[in-house]
Amino acid sequence: MKCLFKYLLIALLFFINGPVVNAQSGRFDNEISAFKKQDSISFPPKNAILFIGSSSFRMWKNIGEDFPGYTIINRGFGGSTLLDVIDHADELIFPYEPRQVVIYAGDNDLASSDTITSQMVVDRFKNLFFLIRDRMPAVPVVFVSIKPSPSRERLLLKMKEANKAIKDFLKKKANTSYVDVFDKMTGRKDRIKTDLFLEDNLHMNAKGYAIWKELITAYLLKD
Repeated sequence: MKCLFKYLLIALLFFINGPVVNAQSGRFDNEISAFKKQDSISFPPKNAILFIGSSSFRMWKNIGEDFPGYTIINRGFGGSTLLDVIDHADELIFPYEPRQVVIYAGDNDLASSDTITSQMVVDRFKNLFFLIRDRMPAVPVVFVSIKPSPSRERLLLKMKEANKAIKDFLKKKANTSYVDVFDKMTGRKDRIKTDLFLEDNLHMNAKGYAIWKELITAYLLKD
């Protein structure tokens, strides 16, 4: 009965978000093709830790060096949303047979339209989570909280709501972790630490990534 309920929930979430997924198809063809070409030349080792999500991962150029002793596959792409990650899961998640999946997404979902609510982001994350659990039931899932950024300060309340709901959801699921980067990137009264960002006030500089490195390391599985 529980299994039937899970499949019904996945189907419902796909129904809710499906038209948007289809509308976004093709946005990242060049990046996906580049990953495939790279894999055809030298396919990454199985049982690695997969980082999947948006440009906060894509722009982490020295991610392998930042996590010595771990085998990392970085598949952050473009300004991707949770829907984009779902759309490309068959290409960017499952073929690698990872030992652990680390997700950063949701930021761009909220920024894509004022009509996107925090609950919609939570539902999209659940959709992705159940998709991964269905195909790789024993693989641990780590969610890196939606980060605050100066250019998206208007979205802070939605970010906090989505983060809390996802954290509460993961507490009830086995083999999951929630990495809170939000609080380390803000000060009193949620004032964003602007010195952690590049000139675009959206993407992080080395100081910002140093915080992420410290926090994420505690949750990674050793080879």
